Amino acid sequence: MQNNTYIIGEIGQNHNGSLDLAKLLIEMVARPVKEELFGLDLPKMDAVKLTKRDLNAELSDSQMNKIYDNPNSFGRTYGEHREFLELDDEEHFECYKHAKLYGFDFVETLCAIGCLSLLKLFTPDRLKVASRDLTNLPLLAAMAETKIPIIVSTGMAGKKELDEALEVITKYHNEISILHCVSEYPTKPQNVNLNTIKYLQKNYPEYKIGFSDHTIGISTPVNAVAMGAEIIEKHITLDRRMKGTDQAGSLGPDGVNRMVRDIRVLEMSFGTEDLYIEPAVMAAKVKLERSIATNKDLKAGDIVREEYLHLLSPGDGFKWSSREEIVGKTLLTDIAANEIIYPNVIKND
Repeated sequence: MQNNTYIIGEIGQNHNGSLDLAKLLIEMVARPVKEELFGLDLPKMDAVKLTKRDLNAELSDSQMNKIYDNPNSFGRTYGEHREFLELDDEEHFECYKHAKLYGFDFVETLCAIGCLSLLKLFTPDRLKVASRDLTNLPLLAAMAETKIPIIVSTGMAGKKELDEALEVITKYHNEISILHCVSEYPTKPQNVNLNTIKYLQKNYPEYKIGFSDHTIGISTPVNAVAMGAEIIEKHITLDRRMKGTDQAGSLGPDGVNRMVRDIRVLEMSFGTEDLYIEPAVMAAKVKLERSIATNKDLKAGDIVREEYLHLLSPGDGFKWSSREEIVGKTLLTDIAANEIIYPNVIKND
């Protein structure tokens, strides 16, 4: 059985600037995951993730002061909008403690060197480098220096950008995971290119390879696991209709449950690289397979000939490949037409 896929519920900034909402999102993904048909209790998500920005290192002044007038805006300017959505270090710490209360790992996406200030309060289990910051080599160096395991996303990167990032991080440690990602929100199916997972597996075998998903629905992350992704990251929300740019492309409560359920069931399905008869199918094999049977009434003392035989169910008698054990042998008892010939009615010479 494949080890459990490491599933990250990305809260990001779907908390809409509310600590209480962030905690509710953690509680949402802590609900039991069940497979109803077979009555299975399945492992829930493994981690939740928040994003920390330093607005002093975010955008140019002109962009921060730009009027931001749209249905998802939380402020008059883009700077006011971004400020509204930020939780401070202490609030991130509260989310960390809440996640631990429910048994989750806690991942932080840090968007600036100044965001490392929250490490004075707690140590996340992993740090995440957003796709847009893969070329922010000073930030990568500062994050790597902490020796906390790092996850990088390739949503805006080719091989050159990824290799340069890895060169910086590996100067400090090698606990790195790489997530295939496409920074299109939502990502169109024709742009997903899940085969990049295979490329990363072949070219970066020393690292865990996963998928950070921005598609609508759950089929793409589930199929990514089928292709060998060891980590799945997906945005989560309490309600996809809520205000916020990421809400519509996130998974609500039911979507979270279905994605985690399907991934966990898929993990159970991998099995071993072999061809064998599963013990669970033996009853069906006996009931449905065919055995050698008579096609006419035969009497005790008759010599069995191949033209007297055909195949009928159940499958607990001789197979056609073993017909030499019957043909040419003497019957010990009468056998009616269309009945299975069992070993106890054959005279052994």
